[in-house]
This record gives sequence, C-alpha cells and structure tokens, in this order.
Amino acid sequence: MPQQNQASLFAPSPTAANADGIVRPLADRLRPAALSDIVGQDHLVGPDGVLTRMIGRGQLSSLIFWGPPGVGKTSIARLLAAAAGLHFVPLSAVFSGVADLKRAFEEARIRRANGQATLLFVDEIHRFNRAQQDGFLPVVEDGTVVLVGATTENPSFALNGALLSRCQVLVLRRLDDPALDALLARAEATLGHAIPLDAAARAALRAMADGDGRYLLNMVEQLAALPPEPALGPAELADQLARRAALYDRDREEHFNLISALHKSLRGSDPDAALYWFARMLAGGEDPRYIARRLVRFASEDIGLADPQALTQILAAWDAYERLGSPEGELCLAQAVIYLGTAPKSNAAYVAMGAAARSARETGSLMPPAHILNAPTKLMKSLGYGANYAYDHEADDAFSGQNYFPDGMARPQFYAPRDRGFERELAKRLDYWAELRAAREGQ
Repeated sequence: MPQQNQASLFAPSPTAANADGIVRPLADRLRPAALSDIVGQDHLVGPDGVLTRMIGRGQLSSLIFWGPPGVGKTSIARLLAAAAGLHFVPLSAVFSGVADLKRAFEEARIRRANGQATLLFVDEIHRFNRAQQDGFLPVVEDGTVVLVGATTENPSFALNGALLSRCQVLVLRRLDDPALDALLARAEATLGHAIPLDAAARAALRAMADGDGRYLLNMVEQLAALPPEPALGPAELADQLARRAALYDRDREEHFNLISALHKSLRGSDPDAALYWFARMLAGGEDPRYIARRLVRFASEDIGLADPQALTQILAAWDAYERLGSPEGELCLAQAVIYLGTAPKSNAAYVAMGAAARSARETGSLMPPAHILNAPTKLMKSLGYGANYAYDHEADDAFSGQNYFPDGMARPQFYAPRDRGFERELAKRLDYWAELRAAREGQ
C-alpha cells in the first residue's frame, strides 16, 4: 500500500457518541471507509490484490475469509459490498438459524427481481452444521447471493466440501508490527493525543495484541485516559493491562500446527526453536502430558537407535513431571526437548517398521520355516516341527546364520541403520553377521 498520512487513512466521525448519546468504542469509530484503508492485507486489497482485481473486473465471486480474530474480515466484506454495488446483509452463525437463512434468501430473491444484488456476509460460518451449510448451495449457484463467509477455523475441516467447491478461500494474515503501528497512529490521531508509552512499551503493546487489531484498539482505549506524563515502560504497561491469552485451541487446528512445529524443529536439530514451540503450547494451556506423549513418539520415529537413550530420557522426564506436576515438572520436559533436539537423528526404525508391515500384508499367512516352529507335542515333532534348529549359543561366535523367514521368501532388508550415532556401531554388527551368513550358506 502506498505511504499515506496516517491521520487521513480513516474518516472517523467527529464525535465519539452516536445519535443516542452512547459512546462508541474506539474500534467502531475507526472502522475503515474504503478497502485501501485496510492494513496488513495488501495481498488481498493492495493495488495488485486478489479482491482489488475482482472489483476491477466487476466479477466478485463467493468467498471464504479464513484468518484469526481482529484482522478485518467483517470490514473487508462490508467494503466489498459497497465497492461492488451490492446490498450488504450481515449474519452471525452464532445467533442465526434456519429461519434467519430462509428469510435472508427470500429477501435477496426479491431484491434480485428488482435489480439489486446481495452480498450475504456470514460470520463464524463454520458454526453452521452440515445441513445448514448445504442450504447455501442453491442460492450461491443461481446467483441469488454472493456469499462471503468468515471463519477462524481451517475451512478444510470446518466446512462442507460442496460449499468449499463453490467458494474461493482467501487467507487473511495476522497483523504484523507495521500494520499495528499504523492502527496505533490512527487511534492517536482520532484521540487527538499520543498515549503515554515509551518505545519499549509500544513494542510490548504490539506484542500483547498478538496480531489482533481490534484488541489493540481496545487496549489503546483503556490507556487513553492516562495523563500524558510520565511515559509508561513495559512493566507499568503490564500493570495497566491484562495480557491477551495466546491464540490456541487445544482441539482445533492451532493445536496441530504447534505440535507439528515442535516435532519438525526437533527433527531439524534446532533445540531453541523446539523450546519456543514447547513454551508456546504451554502458554496456550496445552496438557504437558500430551506433549510428553508426542515426544515419546518422536524419540522412536526420528532418533531411534541412533541414540537408544533418547526414549529413556523422555520417559524419565515424563515420570518426573508426574511426580512434580506443573509448573516445576515442565522443566523436566524442557530438558527432554533439549536432549531430543541435540540427539543424532535416524528414521531407520520407522522406515523398517513400515517396510516390514507392507511385506507382512503382501505375503499373507506364510508359515515360519519348520526348524523354528514350536514343537510341544510328539505329533508336532514327528511332522518335523523344530527339526534341525541350530541353537545360536552353541556356535563359537553365537551366530548360526540360519534362515528365519518363510521358506521360498527372498530375504529382505527392512532395517538399514544410518551412519550416525549408535547406529554406526549397529551397521558394523549387521555387516559382520551378513558376512558370516553368506559364508555359511556357501558351505
């Protein structure tokens, strides 16, 4: 977006009160007057943005806005309707039902018959059930409404495939520091004075907003009544305001995003990044036991026998957490995170298990070779069960070299240790046994 005078980016009303004398919240007074006033979403409403091009072509399709709270979903929908000359109808899935939808559709049909198209904005659209979402299909298909749905949930999981196929999903980004600074400047221009914060406190205020413009403006409104001097530092700011809870849903997409980030940071041998995502999950209220379970899985999937102590370390950390509880026990899990992040990595055991499982499915119910069958009865012995079994401990090198795969099955190699950590030693052992086996098979 081109640089503009911050005070001119909005056209706020000259008074903080509405016609009834009720004071309007600052966030409401600073609602953008044009799409170019939207901050932080240049990929959508900038000069080359997706929505800018749609408006320019006069072809506005049905859309799903996916993004965190306070980034402009509702404002963009309202301004899109104005820019496209559509009648704007807002609904919230939290407060609306089938009757509300039917009424909105019927009113849209009447407007259409009179030459007026409708943009139906549905906030929290993911809260509608499958049947309610299916109700949008005919009115979207025949053009009765241009649907703009807003959701904080991943549309892939939250919305029907049929509805998604008829809408374009646009991702709105959390507001970065420049966007939050622009909102802060606009708020101060509207208030007529700067809020009393030093540079460090302004940075802390942005961090507390966590990408949510509405939350930032609500905090500014709390600070607006403070005297202009002295300027507050971060500690004084924290005394004035409650820190916003981190955006984190323990049973939704953010839960899986963060555990994925933790797992991949560990796999990438970056203990600092892993500690960060570990701390983010704890700050969001995640159950440390869930994290411990995933760390146990990681120890086998991504380290395995490259460091056999990895599994022992996380199990010991989990046990220590159970004894200490939170928050003291979280340090034990942090220690395990560091250990796993710095351990040599190998997925050889994971790959071997997958290969063995595929082979087991393909070979069906092949019997073990007779010499390793259990022979608890005389009949079984008479049938050759256990015959010619070579007891490995009787060999000088404790290795018989016998075949343990089904008769007629080519010997596969599932486990291929990497040349890292303890697996380097295991590779030497396997090579040694392979040489002995080949020599004895040739005798």
